[in-house]
Amino acid sequence: MRVVLSIAGVALAAAVAVSAQTPTWRPGNRSLTSAEERDAAAKAKALPFKPRDLSGVWGLGANGFNLDQRAVPPMTPGGKAKYDAAKPGLGPRGVPLGNDPMMICDPVGYPRSFTYNYGMEFIETPGRMFQFFEWGHTWRTIWTDGRALPTQVDEARWYGYAIGRWEGDTFVVESRGYDERSWLDQDGHPHSGAMRLVERYRRATADTMEAVITLTDPDTYTQPWVTTTTLRLNPAAEIGEYFCVPSDEEIFRQKMREPAGGAARP
Repeated sequence: MRVVLSIAGVALAAAVAVSAQTPTWRPGNRSLTSAEERDAAAKAKALPFKPRDLSGVWGLGANGFNLDQRAVPPMTPGGKAKYDAAKPGLGPRGVPLGNDPMMICDPVGYPRSFTYNYGMEFIETPGRMFQFFEWGHTWRTIWTDGRALPTQVDEARWYGYAIGRWEGDTFVVESRGYDERSWLDQDGHPHSGAMRLVERYRRATADTMEAVITLTDPDTYTQPWVTTTTLRLNPAAEIGEYFCVPSDEEIFRQKMREPAGGAARP
């Protein structure tokens, strides 16, 4: 009898242990309450610290990591003309009936997916690093197999052509070949096809990662645009699904944007 009870006790303990380890669904980064964010921050600080491990959802308490608006370089005449033609729907230059390409569900592109997102995640595999974004439920491929960045591209891409490498404990990404139809941020800062980016990511602590983005575009800006920011790890979240749906956007345009902008109803 004791043997039977002992076996049953071991089985129950094993079942409880397995149950405690069973993965569960986690909310998206933007769905956490303030209390849940504080709890996530405490958990992140207690995680094992591996400088070359960039995995996890980054963006606790933030909806993106905007380019440094205090460091915007002077624009070339061509760059200023494109900036003046951009009519944002939000921010200090916002107008109700703007021409932000996001409002017609164009791809956000890069680096705007970095500056406007609800969570970002790195996934490292042999030969490449993937950078996932909740907004648009899309990703960017950063090749780490030793290939060189192309000097010329036959087709511009919304997310460019990117290569990466480790320099000590800093992950360095170089990219070019971007489609110039995308905006850099919600203020409508433009770029040309000549834009190049150099990004440096360094996991400084268990719960923080430093990012330095240097944007060089001689056709649009007279000097490099450098942004430095700190990303916070959110171990309580996972990348969700957030699409720009053209049919939903059309309803929003008809019922909200156009009436707010004073457009006459048909």
